[in-house]
Amino acid sequence: MDKNSFKFSEPLVEGVIVKRKGQFTMICEINGEINNCHCPTTGRVGNLDLSGLPCLLSKSSDPKRKTPYTVEAVSLNRLEDFNKSWIGINQNAANRYVEHYLVNGGFKDMVGAGNEVLREQVLGISKLDFLVGNTYLEVKTPLQHLQVEYPDYIKTKKATPFSSTDRFVKHITELGKSLQNHQRAILLTCFIYNNPGFEIIEKSTNYEEVRAAVDKSITLGVEMWQANFEIQPEGVRLVRYFKREV
Repeated sequence: MDKNSFKFSEPLVEGVIVKRKGQFTMICEINGEINNCHCPTTGRVGNLDLSGLPCLLSKSSDPKRKTPYTVEAVSLNRLEDFNKSWIGINQNAANRYVEHYLVNGGFKDMVGAGNEVLREQVLGISKLDFLVGNTYLEVKTPLQHLQVEYPDYIKTKKATPFSSTDRFVKHITELGKSLQNHQRAILLTCFIYNNPGFEIIEKSTNYEEVRAAVDKSITLGVEMWQANFEIQPEGVRLVRYFKREV
């Protein structure tokens, strides 16, 4: 981590995923004890069978919470490996990482520096993630497909069909409309691992509808950017960001 990194209030702890119990819960072993832990993503993580994978967890400060830990990241390394590489799976946390770097000038080549950063701004029928100066910014953190190489020992599951949400279509449409009154609008696709460059590997069941909405927004001037972060027990570092050609 460097001095500009997002720092956790307490270092994440390493554990092992025993199994995914449900949409919001994973059973994990932490320091030899079995815990029910919060799963921050309701969808799948690639086509991984998460059982047996190393994980990083944050501990809640609320002693009454039923799931005292949240699974923040998983690794494709073996349990005994040192210096593991991690794949962040907390999609809500991605907005906190982005905000940290927006406020501290980490995205100056994308939105400049020194602009006021406002969270959750209502636009039309949508609530978008950020308004930075005169630029609306919406953050997406896809996990349905992981653009990483799986080692031979990693277990996978048959990929099930998925649908891009109506919320995404609504937000990308509002981003395009925002250009009538604002200088810029950006869709920032984030990965909490080093993704080489976002590609549509597997089409959603409503791909044509989503593609049409994205194409229209690009025609109106919405910019597509990508940001890669690295997560470690101490914090999160912005590795690189760049404008995508779609």
